[in-house]
Amino acid sequence: MARQIGMAACPPLLWCLVATASLLDRLIGDPLSCFHPVQALGWLISRCRALLEPPCRGHPAGLSLAGLAITLLVSAGAVLAGHALERLTLLWPAVGLPLLLAGLASCLAGRSLRDAVEAVLALLRCDALEAARCQLARVVGRDVNQLDRSEILRALAETASENAIDGAFAPLFWMLLGAALWGLGFPLGPLALGWGFKAASTLDSMLGYRQGNLRWLGTSAARLDDVLVWLPCRLAALTVALLSKQPTLACMARATREARSDPSPNAGLSEAIYANALGMALGGTNRYGTQLVHKPLLGQGHPPPGEADVLACLRMTRAGLTSWLLISLAIVLTVCLG
Repeated sequence: MARQIGMAACPPLLWCLVATASLLDRLIGDPLSCFHPVQALGWLISRCRALLEPPCRGHPAGLSLAGLAITLLVSAGAVLAGHALERLTLLWPAVGLPLLLAGLASCLAGRSLRDAVEAVLALLRCDALEAARCQLARVVGRDVNQLDRSEILRALAETASENAIDGAFAPLFWMLLGAALWGLGFPLGPLALGWGFKAASTLDSMLGYRQGNLRWLGTSAARLDDVLVWLPCRLAALTVALLSKQPTLACMARATREARSDPSPNAGLSEAIYANALGMALGGTNRYGTQLVHKPLLGQGHPPPGEADVLACLRMTRAGLTSWLLISLAIVLTVCLG
């Protein structure tokens, strides 16, 4: 590892860092016994909320400002922590490189998503419906107590398609972009941008709900996550359409049209593209506590998802991520040799 890893002379090396991190996530994921940066993010968000929310209760403007402060503090802290580890790698490669690779791998959650989905499928194969519901509750926010087999499969297909963007495509996009910018002399590299995105995603998952104080406290977190996922989501949708057996333009057009009914600018499109690319119907009524939420119907005209469709979602995600790495490598080599 050269001290000038951040210079433009090393773009293949920077690509290798991101590719190796992606391989680590695919092979081992997030070992449960190891500390994960998301734990630190979750602790920081909880502490900031405990400090700033109570004085602002009953005051929407104050809650909005508190939410903005939490979002800026946590996001900036994550970016600076990533930048510090990148600088450590420049100064002491033997110490910093393993930590940098571990940090980059922690940005990705593709293996964790796959393991969680396959664990529920394994229980369904054994007809252990109640155990499957309990396992499903760990990865989805909806009420799972009354779900039958078909509804469990729909929940799995929806979480596999939606979280593929948040947990795999989007962080890989920001890591690759960070590697490219770092190689051009930009001070922030792949880990700074990767952890910055991870902070926004964690903020949204903890604060981005339209209920109680979070209607105002979580607004900034939700908006930041929407902005950071917007471009990766559309690139991922195009990738899935290209990899599918459907005509690319028609698949994209149907998914885009159906996604307009979803209040989220990204979640609807991510589910719609998988639904249309793989030929399955998603959406419908979900229960969250005592609240019924009617999600738009996606992949209209197709049958409900079966086990094979859920597994196809996971395979499509792996193929899409691999294609992104190969395309980015081709760009790097073209720039270096051209």
